[in-house]
Order: sequence, then structure tokens, then C-alpha cells
Amino acid sequence: MEVENRAAGTSAKSPLKKIILVASIAAGVQFGWALQLSLLTPYVQLLGIPHTWAAFIWLCGPISGMLVQPIVGYHSDRCTSRFGRRRPFIAAGSSLVASAVFLIGYAADLGHLSGDRLDKATKPRAIAVFVVGFWILDVANNMLQGPCRALLADLSANDQKRMRTANSLYSFFMAVGNVLGFAAGSYTHLYKLFPFTMTKACDVYCANLKSCFFLSITLLLILTTLALTAVKEEIVSKPEPGTEDSDDSSASGAPFFGDIMNAFKELQRPMWVLLLVTCLNWIAWFPFLLFDTDWMGREVYGGKAGKGHDGKMYDHGVRMGALGLMLNSVVLGFTSLGVEFLARGIGGVKRLWGIVNFLLALCLGFTVLITKLAESARYDGVAAPPPGGVKAGALALFAVLGVPLAVTYSIPFALASIFSNTSGAGQGLSLGVLNLAIVVPQMLVSVTSGPWDALFGGGNLPAFVVGAVAAAASGILALTMLPSPPPDVPTSKNATTPSTIATFH
Repeated sequence: MEVENRAAGTSAKSPLKKIILVASIAAGVQFGWALQLSLLTPYVQLLGIPHTWAAFIWLCGPISGMLVQPIVGYHSDRCTSRFGRRRPFIAAGSSLVASAVFLIGYAADLGHLSGDRLDKATKPRAIAVFVVGFWILDVANNMLQGPCRALLADLSANDQKRMRTANSLYSFFMAVGNVLGFAAGSYTHLYKLFPFTMTKACDVYCANLKSCFFLSITLLLILTTLALTAVKEEIVSKPEPGTEDSDDSSASGAPFFGDIMNAFKELQRPMWVLLLVTCLNWIAWFPFLLFDTDWMGREVYGGKAGKGHDGKMYDHGVRMGALGLMLNSVVLGFTSLGVEFLARGIGGVKRLWGIVNFLLALCLGFTVLITKLAESARYDGVAAPPPGGVKAGALALFAVLGVPLAVTYSIPFALASIFSNTSGAGQGLSLGVLNLAIVVPQMLVSVTSGPWDALFGGGNLPAFVVGAVAAAASGILALTMLPSPPPDVPTSKNATTPSTIATFH
């Protein structure tokens, strides 16, 4: 605990308005992430990447999350900048997001200028620019999210109730960003605000994507500037020469990897169970989050990415999927504000998490039924909008999934702060360890979902079914093995820290 106590960054519980300002950065981050989820999978197929291999593009996020969040968390715990510990990383992350978005949005144009032919289905140079921009974007997002969560924990000053409130607010602003992102993604004439976005190499769909990203950059930079201006951190002094921390920080690379190893070695049973439940939970979530709009365009509407009738039906389905994601985010926002109330009513956070995981499994199972009903309504397999009842069922499924998503975005992070170990790692590194339980299953899904779906004839349903099984397993473990967190401890000058509380179990 030496590092954490020495580098507390905030010595007392901060006003709620400061926590709200920092949590609001999630709206800017999630605006761009919502655009990725709703528009980028179809976009990469328009650049010429087949559906089977599209999932490999999404390896960028998990790999960068596995490396960047622990590294940034480790160094933000020890940062002695005059601007504070977390704020320099948040500012750098925002700047990198802005740069990456320009690369992604202008990938088709830069590829055309570099020699891509417009009459060719595959555009290798545009794909290369897109992949580089996408990697930078995911690195930047991970630079932002880890320090933001850690700063919220700092501002909460070890007050468990305030920490849960801060995570719920973060989840709420993620929902706000989702609503804005999915609303922008579903509006087909947004490019008219930025007429210059439409070029020879960039059609209406591509121009809309550019315009959406311009708006997301503006929102993120405004929110980040407001938060970093209003919230000040205490400057952490450098350790004295010859102290343990000073010696560690001078070692070449070893201290970071040593702290990671120590963090895992000293994990107690509550944290290990939390990591396992989180891992299974994200194996369930990630296939749907990757391919939800593609599922609407491909399976529900029967279309294919490209031109002609099938292409129009696919685009129509993608836009309807974006509408479904917007409904999902509205439910996510309201549920996020009521997570504590729901937990008290059901009998605790572990029971709530277990129940909503079964709800997630049920919804993923229903994708099979909705797909079969849509297929049976099509004449000779020709792509067409599904009947009103099937469409309503698909949109309702998106909306209901907002409930388990709100729990996924808040409860694991609050429990991680309570179950954290006593290895000497600060909040940044502890959240980085939790993030490994999120990104490892994402990598697994990214590598296996395309070939797995192709093994059963293509489409998205095989991965969704695996997700349903994983969600059910996650629910069982949450109910039977996950310990209940201890009751709140009154905040005082010498309040018990979350990592000390975990020893009671």
C-alpha cells in the first residue's frame, strides 16, 4: 500500500460535481465507440475485407487494452507531473483520438490518392490506413478510460458508496455517448453539414461516417477540457533517492512487469472469481457488440454489403440496428442510475449480476428465433424488410439488453476496487488487471468468431449461441461463487482502503 498511500492524489472526498465532470468524459469516448460498433464493421467490408476476416480488425482493441491500460495505469499511479497523475494521460489520450479519427475517416481518400482503384472491390492501401488509424484510436481510448476510472476512485477517497456512485455515473455518461453516437449513425443525411466529406473515393455512407467522427471529436475535446480545467490534482512528490520506490522506478522495465506478476500472485479468491465471471461475461457480450448491426443487415433483412438491391437492404438493416442500439442506450442510461436501487431490491449486487447474465443469455438465444422468423417471411430468399412483428421483436431485444449492459459497465469496476489486493499497486494498475479479464475474451472472440461462423455456413448466429452459453455460465458463477462485498465503512482520515477490506473475506 506504500505507493497508493504516498500517491493518493486527492486527500479528501471531492464534491459530486467534480466526479460528474470527470465521468462525463465517458460520453465523448463512448460517442466514438458507438460509431465503431454501429458503422465500422460494414465500413471495413466496403473497403474490401470479407465478413469472415472482419473480426480480426477488432483485435486492435483487445491487444491495446491488454498492454496499454496496465502500463498507463502503472505509470499514472507514479506520475509526478505538475499537472497531476491522471490528467496528463487523459489529455494525451484525447489528442490521439482526434488524430486517429481523421485517419479512419479519410482512409478511402488516402488510399485512392495512394493508388487504389475505385473499380476494385478490395482497396489494400485504404485498408492499411484504416488499420493504422484504428490501432491508434484503440490505444488512445485505453489511455483515456483507465486514468478516468482511476481519477474517479481518487476523487472518491476510499468511500465505497461514493465509488459506486462514480462508476454508475460513468456508466450513465457512456449511455449518453451511445445515444448520441447511434443517433448520428442512424441519420443518413448528416454529411450535408460537412459537404466536403463526399468525394470520388468516399460515397454517402463514408461521408456520413466522417461527419459523425467530426462531431465526436468536438464533443470529446469539449468535455475533456472542461473536466481537466475544473478538477485539480495534488502534485505527487518524487520519492527520495535510495527508497524502495525510487530504486524500482529506475529499473529498466522490470518494475512494471514485477508489479503485474505480484498483482496476480497476491490476488485473493474474491478477485479471482470476479475475473472469471467478468471473462465469461465478455465472451457473451463481445460477439453481439461486434456484429449486432451486421446481424440486422445480414440475417434479419437478408442483405449483403455492397451495391444493388442486396446492398440497399443491408444498409437499411444496419440503420435499423443503429436505432436498436440507441434504444439500448436509453435503457442503459436509466438502468445505470438505478443499479444500487435494483441491487437493494433483489438482495445484493452479486445476485443482480447473476440474474442479468441469465437475461443476457435469453436475449442472445432469441436472436436465433428472430432470424428464423425473418428468413421464413422472405420470398425465395430475396432480401426484404422483415414483418413488423419481427422488426419490433428485434428492436425490443436491443432495448432489453440495456439492463444487463448497465450492470456490466458498473458493478465489476466497483467490486474490483473493493476486492483489490495488497500488492502495493495503485488504482490504475488494479483496474488494468481487471481490464485483462475483459480484453482476453475479446481477443478470443475476435480470432475465433469469423472461422467459427464460417464453419456453420457463415452469418453471426453460431457466435451468438456461444455467447448465450457463456452468459449462462457467468450467471451461475456469480450466484454461487462470487462473494458479496462487505458493508460500507464510514469514511475517516484513516478509513479502511478497498484492498484492506478484501481481507475480511
